Amino acid sequence: MTILRILLVTAIISSATLNAQQRPPAGVVVKKIVSQKVDQPLSFIGTLYYERVSQVSSQVAGQVKRVMVKEGDRISRGTAVAFLDTQILDKEILIQKNRVEQAALQISHTRSDFDRMTFLHKKNSVSKKQFDDTKFLFEEARLQKAAAQTLLEKLLIQKQKSVIRAPFDGIVLEKNSDSGDWVQPGTVVIKLGSVNDLAVKVPMAETALKHITVGQQVKVVINAHNREITGIIDRLGTVADLRTKNIFLTVTIPMQALVVQNMSATVFIPAGEKQILSMIPRDAVVKFQGRDVVFAIMDGKAVMLDVNIVTYLNDMIGVDNTHFKEGMPVVVDGNERLQDQQPVTIVSGY
Repeated sequence: MTILRILLVTAIISSATLNAQQRPPAGVVVKKIVSQKVDQPLSFIGTLYYERVSQVSSQVAGQVKRVMVKEGDRISRGTAVAFLDTQILDKEILIQKNRVEQAALQISHTRSDFDRMTFLHKKNSVSKKQFDDTKFLFEEARLQKAAAQTLLEKLLIQKQKSVIRAPFDGIVLEKNSDSGDWVQPGTVVIKLGSVNDLAVKVPMAETALKHITVGQQVKVVINAHNREITGIIDRLGTVADLRTKNIFLTVTIPMQALVVQNMSATVFIPAGEKQILSMIPRDAVVKFQGRDVVFAIMDGKAVMLDVNIVTYLNDMIGVDNTHFKEGMPVVVDGNERLQDQQPVTIVSGY
């Protein structure tokens, strides 16, 4: 059975190679590998955390009618997190709308009296007191309507605030309230971590500071998934630990699936002894079955080679694979559709 499997795999590889060779030459752009002496990266274990965390709270008092999220949910800014019961509030709003209408009718009635008294007062047909009393009633009706309208607007805002919404795109870290709970202003309903502010906090020896540059790209590995990503050094801590003299380094990373706060991550900082690495343009690296590979040009064909990324340097990566040599051309454009051993035509790059 093992022999049959070996024969089958050999046949598949041979078929793929034959197909690649039979395909017409692909036009590609290449650049040459250069050798460079760079600092050897040292690994530091850090902790994942959300730099921006909101205790999403209720702004009004009320009973929770429904909570729409659960821990671990990813939600967008403005998403309804919870609804408060507004049955009593709806009745108060209806009553207040009626009061506004009553005040409007009162204004209409007193305006007619005021207009009539104004006309008669100009002709000295009524006393000043009669005129002033009518004017007072008209102004009072206007103020009553304004007060009723203001209170109505307050009740409508209160109803609007009865829907608690997410302040930004985030992950629900904690759920603190549920249906039936009574909340007061300031009661935390959920704890939300911003998906755009995921970072790794790394304790680092003070002797490594001379190798650090804010804005520098570094290699980060999410240990739970053995997932390699690129992080950016955002800032250094302002206070060193009294005992260890370590300084905390903050490295920002893109949002990741299946990660939670306080998971570990390994950050590789170029802070060790210098070593000679093959420097390859980032554009040359493509994914193949989950691996990082590049296509090198050998005898007019694209040859797929694995890369072991040691460090990042601007738009280049440093690798330590022995099969890379200085001056070797690698494909930087047109590599997405290439197959191993496929003939190529170099369009530009030399």
